[in-house]
Amino acid sequence: MNKKILFIPLVLFLLLAAALLWQLNRNAHGDDPTLLESALVGKPMPVFKLESLQNPGKYYDQTALLNGKPLLLNVWATWCPTCRAEHQYLNTLAEKGIRIVGLNYKDDRVKAVNWLNTLGNPYSLSLYDGDGMLGLDLGVYGAPETFLIDGKGIIRYRHAGNVDAQVWQQQIQPLWNKYSQSAEK
Repeated sequence: MNKKILFIPLVLFLLLAAALLWQLNRNAHGDDPTLLESALVGKPMPVFKLESLQNPGKYYDQTALLNGKPLLLNVWATWCPTCRAEHQYLNTLAEKGIRIVGLNYKDDRVKAVNWLNTLGNPYSLSLYDGDGMLGLDLGVYGAPETFLIDGKGIIRYRHAGNVDAQVWQQQIQPLWNKYSQSAEK
C-alpha cells in the first residue's frame, strides 16, 4: 500500500480547516442586520388584507395606507425587547405629527392590545399580522423593522432595529422631509 494515500485525509482536513478559518475571519465582526437591504425599496407596498389589531373582524388593505403623504410602517411585537425600547420614541414621533402604522407581527393579540393600552399607542392604524404573511412579503427578518412609505405607496427605505432619536435624525428624517415635500407639490 502506498504511504502517500494515508496523507489524503490529513490534507483534506487541513484544506477544510483553512476554508473555515478564512470564513470566520471574514465574519469576525458579525453581520449587521441594519445593513440588510430590502428587495422592495422602490417598489409598491405588497397587496394585503389584514384585520385591525383592536377591532377583530374589521379588515384593511394596502389602500388604507394611502393618503398622499408619507408614513412609517413599524413592525413590532410584545415578545421583542427592542420594540419596547423604541416604543417611547415612536410615541414622541406620533406626538409631532408623524403618521405611523403599526404591524403587530406574529404576536398574541390580547398581549398586543394590552401593550398599547399600557405604553401608549403611537399608531394611527394597527394591523394584526398573526401568521406573519405580510411580514414575509415585506422581507421582515425580525422585529422591530420600520419602513418609510411615500404618499403613493412606494417603499422608500427600510430600517432594521431600534428607531431612536439618532436613527430618526440621521437616516429617516431627511427622507421623510424629501417625500413630505414631494407630496405637497
